[in-house]
Amino acid sequence: MVSFLMTTLIVSLIAAALALALVVVERFIANYGQCTITLNSKRTITVEGGKSLLSVLQAEKIFIPSACGGRGTCGFCKVKALEGAGSILPTETPFMTKDEIADHVRLSCQVKVRGDLAIEIPEALFNVQEYTARCANIEDLTYDMKRFRFDLIEPDTMDYVPGQYVQMLCPRYKGNSEEVYRAYSIASDPNEKRVLELIIRRVPNGICTTWCFEYLKEGQTVKLNGPYGEFRLSDSDAPMVFVAGGSGIAPFVSILHQMKHNHSQREAVFFFGGNTVRDLCLLEEMKQFEKALPHFTFVPVVARPEPDSGWNGQTGLVTEAVQRRYTDLSGHEGYLCGSPGMIEASIKVFTSLGMPEDKIYYDKFA
Repeated sequence: MVSFLMTTLIVSLIAAALALALVVVERFIANYGQCTITLNSKRTITVEGGKSLLSVLQAEKIFIPSACGGRGTCGFCKVKALEGAGSILPTETPFMTKDEIADHVRLSCQVKVRGDLAIEIPEALFNVQEYTARCANIEDLTYDMKRFRFDLIEPDTMDYVPGQYVQMLCPRYKGNSEEVYRAYSIASDPNEKRVLELIIRRVPNGICTTWCFEYLKEGQTVKLNGPYGEFRLSDSDAPMVFVAGGSGIAPFVSILHQMKHNHSQREAVFFFGGNTVRDLCLLEEMKQFEKALPHFTFVPVVARPEPDSGWNGQTGLVTEAVQRRYTDLSGHEGYLCGSPGMIEASIKVFTSLGMPEDKIYYDKFA
């Protein structure tokens, strides 16, 4: 037994030493020098090699959407890599269709700049801007969610479509040695173009949420870029089903402001799920939207109400509440925001009730 443990320990130490050696070689020995990146066959930039394509583009103020901040878990940061990117990695293929792989689409966070590259990105991304903003207010919504209100400084206005998101730069702080971007849905009234509101839920050990909850103060300036995303209301008159949980409520707040300003007559039922009663938020604001929108209904759903909560509303999974209300969704549209698991479960329920999959809209944040 002792011999087995010693062997295991030695193997583990060797593996750790090799991993450390690879990091050292990559950081201090491998020198890729100056690399040229050709963008859309018409623009050329020169960058220092060795970092991810996503990060070097960000340094050049070319912002590629990345909901996960470059961790390779969201699949948003797709570009066409025409030359110099090497073979596609196993970390990328789960996010790609066969057509995308054949068309040289890559995740820019997984492509290391080791030489000259030729890439293509959507022209619209050249119009994405970086914003400086001042944190004007921080409001507690629940025990683990806050609403952050930012006044835009430079540029001082932002045009966006309700449903879109921005990326916020999290600076270095104690325990975090590098700057990272994280994506958050816009929760503000689109008519207030000088203001941006974000609803952020704390993630245990999350780099950016830890900074937002423990370090970001009112009056402090932040860097944002955007807007991004295709999540938005369609132009149809079809009745709608909204489903969200936690901070997934954010884009729907902005969408409901839009519907209010447009005097929308579309039917919309919003199922908002929480594990416990204390996970629910913005209940009074939702009542105000119900008063302003004649065909809007808000349905909070609590999976496991606390015994002493006095909760007498809907219980169980949010998808179960959808099934209790509807038997046929073939003429409806679905709008989702939340965890990948919640979105996948909602899609399964929607389609089982007849909703066409191409009428289900979402941005999946990991």
